[in-house]
Parts: sequence; C-alpha cells; structure tokens
Amino acid sequence: MNDNKKNLDEYYMKMALNLALKGQGNVNPNPLVGAVIVNNGNIVGQGYHKFYGGPHAEVYALKEAGESAKGGELYVSLEPCSHYGKTPPCAEAVLKAGIKKVVIAMKDPNSLVAGNGIKLLEKNGVEVIVGVLEEEAKKVNEIFIKYITEKTPFVILKTAMTLDGKIATKTGESQWITGEESRKYVHTIRNRVMGIMAGIGTIKKDNPLLTTRFIEDGKSPTAIIVDSKLSIPVESKIFTTLNERKIIIACTEEFDAKKKEELEQKGIKIIITPKDNNRVDLKYLMKELGKEGIDSILLEGGGELNFSALDSKIVDKILCFIAPKILGGASAKTPVEGSGIEILKNAVLINKMNCKNVGEDLLIEGYFNN
Repeated sequence: MNDNKKNLDEYYMKMALNLALKGQGNVNPNPLVGAVIVNNGNIVGQGYHKFYGGPHAEVYALKEAGESAKGGELYVSLEPCSHYGKTPPCAEAVLKAGIKKVVIAMKDPNSLVAGNGIKLLEKNGVEVIVGVLEEEAKKVNEIFIKYITEKTPFVILKTAMTLDGKIATKTGESQWITGEESRKYVHTIRNRVMGIMAGIGTIKKDNPLLTTRFIEDGKSPTAIIVDSKLSIPVESKIFTTLNERKIIIACTEEFDAKKKEELEQKGIKIIITPKDNNRVDLKYLMKELGKEGIDSILLEGGGELNFSALDSKIVDKILCFIAPKILGGASAKTPVEGSGIEILKNAVLINKMNCKNVGEDLLIEGYFNN
C-alpha cells in the first residue's frame, strides 16, 4: 500500500471512529461502531450505532448513500456482523448494496462474528482490508472487548486527590478537592458506563446520589453498593433515585435478614457473595454483575474499597484527577488504603499512562495488567 492510499484509509477510518464515539452511553452492552462510505473520492454516506437494539452503523451509512454506495468503499470501525441478532446481518446489506471494498479497523471479538463477516464479504468478491487504526479502535471499544470475551464488567477506578495525595482534609472535608471541569468530566464517564460502585463507608459518610448530572439527556448508571453486613441506612439519599435507575447492594452471608426484606420490598436487588477476608468477594460480584448485563463500572469508592478492588484484580483502568492543592496531615485520607502492599516489588503496576489537563486539574489515565 502506498503512503497516499494508507493516509486516505486512515483519514476515513478516523472519521468512522469519531462517529462511533457519538454512541457512547446509548448502545451498551453493544459495541461503538461508525461507518463511512466513499465513492470516487467523495463521502456519500455516514452513520453510527445510535442506540441498543437499533440499526447498526453500516445500515445508516448505506441508507444515506443510496445508489451511490454501488462500487464504493466502506470504512467501518468494527467487522460487519454476519448473524441475525436484534437486527439483520450487516455483511449481507453491504453485499446487496454493491460495495466493492471494505476497510475494517478491527475484527469483532464476539464469537458469533469472529471473522465470519470478513469471510462472507471475501467469498462474494469484496476486497477486505483489516487493521487500519486497529489500536485506536480497540481503545474505543475497550469496554465491549472485555465484556464480550470475559462476561464481566470493564472496571474504571476514579480517584480525585490533592498534589500530596489526599482525598480530604484531616477533619474529613472533601467537597471539593478538584475543580468544576473535572467534576463535569466525571459525569460524562458516569453517562457512558452501566454501573457506578461505591462502598458503604462512602454512603454513610457522604450520603451521595451517585447520579449523572450536567449532561443533557444523560442517564444514571445502575448503583452498586458494597455493604458486607447490609447496614445501609434506609433513609440514604441514593434510594430516592430508584425511579430512574436500578440499585444493587452486594453483601455477605452476614446480612441483616429484616433489612434485606425491607430493601427488596423497595425494589432493590441484593446479591449475596461468599466472604473474601470477611468482606464481599469482588471477583464473584463481577461475575454476577456480568450476568445482570452490566458491561462497565465506574468505581468511586473510598480508600478501603479501592484497595480491595485492586487487590482482587478486578480493575482495568484508572482515572486519577490531581488538583493543584496541598493539604498535609498524617491522618488525612488517601485514595488507596486497606492493608497495603508490604513489599515494593509487589506494587500494583500501571501502564499505557497518559496525562492531560482538565480545567485547573491534571488527569492521569492508565491501565492494569490483571
């Protein structure tokens, strides 16, 4: 492939990936997909997967292109499906439209597709190129890839701290450590995921709503509370949000039977897990949440739950907001506490790190090798 053609393929694929991102928060647990159709150097059709159960990106692009799709090239961020699900196979629609060439960013990790869409296209004489901006495409669909291959949620640990690593003053004041822009950014993440998880300590101390705000037409993710003994106060603010989203509480066998009955009568789902160091078994919980169809979780826990999550190796990604402030105080809370790591070589390692400014704060993003 010459450089000019490679650059053109990447240009159109970048467009497809940007289109895919428009579906964030609306298609879970489906993948984010964007499509662009080009004919004689002109863009004749564009589309993206807009909502769960709705038409796929290729369908929107083909509809916009109409007769201009014939003999054209399709750029799509994920392999066209080849099976009947909630919608008909996209690969067949591509063939019917007379597309002569399909450029794909990445193969579909879904075992129902897994290269079958590509084989169907090639079998019918369509030229197929795979792997254009593949790494970028994998990042766009990091949630989908984890969920479809492992059947457990993609977990994002979010922390917000001062430059000296404090999440509150020594007296416990924590609102607000970071600036307004960072707080709004977190709500965009809440809008994209299917679950938001916090520990009982956070619920009792801060009494949060854990909802999505500041986002037009935003949705609040399922609230997941880790509460070993089911000691959550029935008057907690979070219960006022039952009319807009589901609430799940995870506990161990040490739950309060009367409280369990009271909560279930309110419509709250209780998941009972085995004990792990006398606490909720988070790995078991992830499997149960996967069965509930929850493909992603934003973990907004305190230091104890954060350590347990890292120690259990359920965390895939970290978003660490650092405010340009210093608080000090030996007793002031930090983002990760628990029993801690005893030997330096056993430290939890983060890779693929990158940094950017969000308002007055610094955001560090990284991934874990679990």
